[in-house]
Amino acid sequence: MSKDQAIGAALMAVSVVVILAYIWLVFMPFAPGVDIVVLKLTGVVAVVGVFGILGWIGYTLATTPPPKPIEEIEKELEEELKKLESELPSNEGVSAESESSATAESKSS
Repeated sequence: MSKDQAIGAALMAVSVVVILAYIWLVFMPFAPGVDIVVLKLTGVVAVVGVFGILGWIGYTLATTPPPKPIEEIEKELEEELKKLESELPSNEGVSAESESSATAESKSS
């Protein structure tokens, strides 16, 4: 059994034990009032978990800067493309010559 499989089996076993303990505490409490306390704790954990995640999402949205507009990104890309095209020498004649020589070589073979 690999390490990941062992961890998975342990998590599954712990989950079954917690589920059984929860059912036992809620439906067959060992002392009066334990079931109410367990239900209250369940409600608190659920509410804190859900609204904690919601608050984290809100914080992230509030503190993250907005993205650049698409038009601005397109403009920057066009400027960079023009800059690159102006820096590179024209290769059109070279590619045409290499194509014609390659075609002539293939015909002679």
